[in-house]
Amino acid sequence: MDKKILVVDDDPGLTELLSNYLGNQGFAVASACDGVAMREQLTAFQPDLLILDLMLPGEDGLTLCRKLRTSSRLPILMLTARGDDMDRIIGLEMGADDYLAKPFQPRELLARIKNILRRIDEHEAGSPPFRSLHFAGWTLDLAGRNLIGADGVVVVLSPGEFRLLQLLAESPNRVLSRDQLMDALAGRDAGPFDRTIDVMISRLRRRLGDDARDPELIKTVRSEGYIFSTHVERHG
Repeated sequence: MDKKILVVDDDPGLTELLSNYLGNQGFAVASACDGVAMREQLTAFQPDLLILDLMLPGEDGLTLCRKLRTSSRLPILMLTARGDDMDRIIGLEMGADDYLAKPFQPRELLARIKNILRRIDEHEAGSPPFRSLHFAGWTLDLAGRNLIGADGVVVVLSPGEFRLLQLLAESPNRVLSRDQLMDALAGRDAGPFDRTIDVMISRLRRRLGDDARDPELIKTVRSEGYIFSTHVERHG
């Protein structure tokens, strides 16, 4: 395994532990303690995956994640000492590929890393031959990662919202469970009390002008999940 991982955390004990553990698993590892050092390492080290702590001195992890997503698709695994649902939802919406609360077992971190890298490899190997999806007057520009209305106005989506809408639009008229959506977004099943997908669906409906009480595009299938209930055209 020749993948490179950059660990960004201001706890030197944790960065040393992770560097040693991941190094023993075959990864090349570098570390940084804040956003300034992270940017330097992104250029010098050019990692394949970023482990990013939420609570950092100066710019916090969410800010760094959001800024990074404007110019890079580098996989991001976010760490935090807080584990509530809203933190996880915000992290995924800002473009993190997964989210792990401290304290954690190194073996769990390793499993998450492998899941992310596997999904990235599978996505690159099976990248769709089309550049945009068209539905109900909307255009989802996969190349530019934009949602465009019938009037030509671009609707701003968070990275997580874009990924979720793409997942739904690529499987129209097919029920997708919360577990399927969470696995595609974060490489793992949703827990029984995990409301991440439900909250993100609610926000996505608002972006699309889809009535939450009687949605036409993203419909809820009770006890099963969600269905993108419209015709979708794929353009190359």
